[in-house]
Amino acid sequence: MTPSKSIALIPAAGMGKRMGASVNKQYLQLNGLPIVARTISAFEHSPLIYAIYLVIPADEIPYCQEHIVTACGFKKIAAIVPGGRERQNSVMNGLNAMRNCLTDDDVVLIHDGVRPLVTENMLRESIAVARTHDGALVAVPTKDTIKIVADGIVVDTPPRETLWQAQTPQSFRFGVIHAAHLSAEKDGFVGTDDSSLVERNGGKICIVPGDYRNIKITTPEDLILAEAFLAGIAKES
Repeated sequence: MTPSKSIALIPAAGMGKRMGASVNKQYLQLNGLPIVARTISAFEHSPLIYAIYLVIPADEIPYCQEHIVTACGFKKIAAIVPGGRERQNSVMNGLNAMRNCLTDDDVVLIHDGVRPLVTENMLRESIAVARTHDGALVAVPTKDTIKIVADGIVVDTPPRETLWQAQTPQSFRFGVIHAAHLSAEKDGFVGTDDSSLVERNGGKICIVPGDYRNIKITTPEDLILAEAFLAGIAKES
């Protein structure tokens, strides 16, 4: 039997309005390298990853090809796929682009383009779990108390020990995640993440321990924090 492959799907089609920058946030510099290039590097240099599909706004594809893929010498990029209206549409575009190249048992790791501090261990654990379960979700326990609020009034305080903060990658066998996206598209359902689509189809998602440094860079404060985390990681190594 041919062993299953592991494919990275990196959606980076967001506009990044909260960053307040003149360019989309994925192209901002993080310690001398564009954020999205740092993210791609984690998968490019992993021996676990067979290929990478990158999802980018259609009008940015030439720029991304020249200034990210070619400039950084990435070899595993199988395709740069045009993004959709929402993130869920972008992921579906990526899944459709790879469907003729994968079997249902191949593992797809869906990872935010602006989450550059993912580790090799997260990739390894995610792949192993996704091969034997409906999905693998990298997550960390919530540190803060969470309040459920309606019209400015607290209506409930869920037990903190039951709450986890979802990160990426979120990993699935291709057949599982493609079916979940097709079902959501058919029913007009929009989920908060890819895991929620599989959950909706009755799938059981297993937690893979993440890292509080595996942040999604959304605001200027996140960029400062990521720079500090990178400095700390450099000292550790």
